[in-house]
Amino acid sequence: MAANKKLLMLPGDGIGPEVMGEVKRVIGWMDKRRTVSFDIQEELVGGSCYDANGVSITDETVADAMSVDAVLLGAVGGPKWDNVAREHRPEAGLLRLRKEMDLFANLRPALVFDALAEASSLKLDLVKGLDMLIIRELTSGVYFGQPRGIEELPDGSRRALDTQLYTDAEVQRVARVAFELARKRSNKVTSVEKANVMETGVFWRQEVTKVHEADYKDVELGHMYADNCAMQLVRYPKQFDVIVTDNLFGDILSDCAAMLTGSLGMLPSASLGAPDESGRRKAMYEPVHGSAPDIAGQEKANPLAMILSYAMMLRYSFDLDEDADLVEAAVKNVLASGLRTGDIMQPGMTAVSTEAMGKAVTAELDKLAA
Repeated sequence: MAANKKLLMLPGDGIGPEVMGEVKRVIGWMDKRRTVSFDIQEELVGGSCYDANGVSITDETVADAMSVDAVLLGAVGGPKWDNVAREHRPEAGLLRLRKEMDLFANLRPALVFDALAEASSLKLDLVKGLDMLIIRELTSGVYFGQPRGIEELPDGSRRALDTQLYTDAEVQRVARVAFELARKRSNKVTSVEKANVMETGVFWRQEVTKVHEADYKDVELGHMYADNCAMQLVRYPKQFDVIVTDNLFGDILSDCAAMLTGSLGMLPSASLGAPDESGRRKAMYEPVHGSAPDIAGQEKANPLAMILSYAMMLRYSFDLDEDADLVEAAVKNVLASGLRTGDIMQPGMTAVSTEAMGKAVTAELDKLAA
């Protein structure tokens, strides 16, 4: 691969810089052993950016994110910035990136590694072998709809308002991503909404069905209410392959699915934009876990979700499936060897630091590439 692929790293806050450091280790290995090279720039985002610049992301960083081939994000936020104005809080920088890059499709895999199956809060037979993908619409819905706000009424009482809003194009494009990815998996999509009580739910179901009927009849499509889906994720999660849903329900259901795997520290994610004329998509890759300020700087963080996010980047932004498979196999083998960070520690396993886990992954890459 040509060395001029451009990558923007945004380590962020808390444990973000620590887990990003282990991705740099893997990238260094790839550069030497697989000729997978990047031009890398690193900038601030979130609370660290607010401390330095008074905003959670600068206009210059947003411009850079728009111009590179992919963005790797660590984590943002922490109680240190709880009293900062909402428009400057760490999360505002993340939301601005998603909105301005138009990253409308959030991919959240819930994959249970055999070595961690017993760490799930569910019974082993329910989660062993689980491999599902939740696709969440990310740039519209109730998180972005207008009008919104809190107001005082003439009688002195108060009222709060958030608007759930979708256009047909917004629903159709995320549905297409779901169907396309399902074709590469088990060819089954479950579309989730609340068509029984919400007009946007009726609309969502109609538009997903239109896309299915027009172009994806070969893919099995089912519809499910969001509350039932939450129950089914706990009752029998292996019934699902690809779930596609709106911003609010996707936020809730993907966290529910994440805990089926035993730890948020293990799960990557990808946020994708629409392809341009050349087929290139703007994209950002980040672990599902937060900034975990309580353990920041202590070498306790699990870097595997960040490393797996890098593997997703290789796969979805650069079509380097073989290299992505290699990274994922290394993570699987390291877990099978019994190494654990604190969040996934089990009896009889070996506790290791953030750095030691990253080094174990590159050592396993050496073995796999031998």
